[in-house]
Amino acid sequence: MSDVPIVRPVPISGFPEWLPGVRAVEQNWLDRIRATFERYGFCSVETPSVESLDVLAAKGETSQEVYALRRLQAETGDDSGRLGLHFDLTVPFARYVAAHFNELAFPFRRYQIQRVWRGERPQEGRFREFTQCDIDVINVDQVPLYFDAELPRIVHEVLTDLGVPAWTLNVNNRKLLQGFYEGLGIDDPVAVIRVADKLDKIGADGVEKLLVGTVGLSATQARAVLDLAAVKADGSAGVIEAVGRLGVKSDLLSEGLDELSFVLDELADLPAGSVVADLSIARGLDYYTGTVYEAKFVDWPGFGSICSGGRYDDLAGSFIRRSLPGVGISIGLTRIFAKLVAEGLITPGPASPADVLVVIPSDERRRAAVATAARLRARGLKVETYHQADKLAKQIRYASRKGIGAVWFPPFEDGRDHEVKDMATGDQAPADPETWTP
Repeated sequence: MSDVPIVRPVPISGFPEWLPGVRAVEQNWLDRIRATFERYGFCSVETPSVESLDVLAAKGETSQEVYALRRLQAETGDDSGRLGLHFDLTVPFARYVAAHFNELAFPFRRYQIQRVWRGERPQEGRFREFTQCDIDVINVDQVPLYFDAELPRIVHEVLTDLGVPAWTLNVNNRKLLQGFYEGLGIDDPVAVIRVADKLDKIGADGVEKLLVGTVGLSATQARAVLDLAAVKADGSAGVIEAVGRLGVKSDLLSEGLDELSFVLDELADLPAGSVVADLSIARGLDYYTGTVYEAKFVDWPGFGSICSGGRYDDLAGSFIRRSLPGVGISIGLTRIFAKLVAEGLITPGPASPADVLVVIPSDERRRAAVATAARLRARGLKVETYHQADKLAKQIRYASRKGIGAVWFPPFEDGRDHEVKDMATGDQAPADPETWTP
């Protein structure tokens, strides 16, 4: 017996992996998301998994724990310690646009579907490695507000197509928040936004204590911040009336309220409850400057956001001396998918993508089987050839276990031509490799 110690073959916490049948469903989702993005004219971009730590910290406090790289056998002068795995796709995208500015046509509309990494404490809905599906629009100098409404419309189409259970996309505007806080006489609105973003996690009492004890607000100011966060409305008229009742005024507040109203009015044709104004949505990342989004499940209100994003007016400007504002939204694919798997709402697909299994009845007929499989693949079919001349019953059981819908028999030794067995019905009939379809 070997003295090599046995390592437990368990996945690392926070790094999800799926069996083939579930992975097949996830891949189908990815294909459908990609197709929807492309229908709206977004092009595909992929950036490296790593960025320099300077890039990842380009906008200051991110509140994300970045995984840094370090080679175990690092040599003198090795610079890998200055690299980190990206924690989102927006910062890398902004760097990408700045790096390729002269080659791109603006407004630049891109989608990006990649893994990201965060130093999260693994729990329901929170992973250390997960897939995000982002769409962003970046333009020179100014991004029309139209895009702030188009992106949630695309998300609505994606989630509806996938059959995701009831959800609501909540919309707010950072100018509205910052203008309201300035109207209260608060000197550091960004600090208040960071604390207000914790409302879901620590509740109103926890936020109030931080606002007074850490940020230095008066009790009256803290109460007004919470009053604003309590505002929710289905349409622009309702949110304008609710904010007006709070009695706070500033030019920036009015500008943010106008922008939020425009987005709500543009999306008024979507089903009731799909998009609502929720002034508790703050988005803690520093780079957001206008519209912000956050979608949540209706039936699992304590579950984290499943989509998020917003407008960033100067993120790409951190890398180039040009004004490159943008707006983007991200679908948290892994978070959504894992939740539905846990709730038993995902029906696994077959364990194999093959349309048909070609059997090998005997060693003498192996070449005929391989040639038959090649003819079927040439027509675009997905074909697996069994690996050896086992008993036919064993080969058929193999196809059944993998969910392969048909079993193909190459020409028989007694002169009979090709035959196919339908695994669903059990019927077996002659078939032509040049015309048969599953």
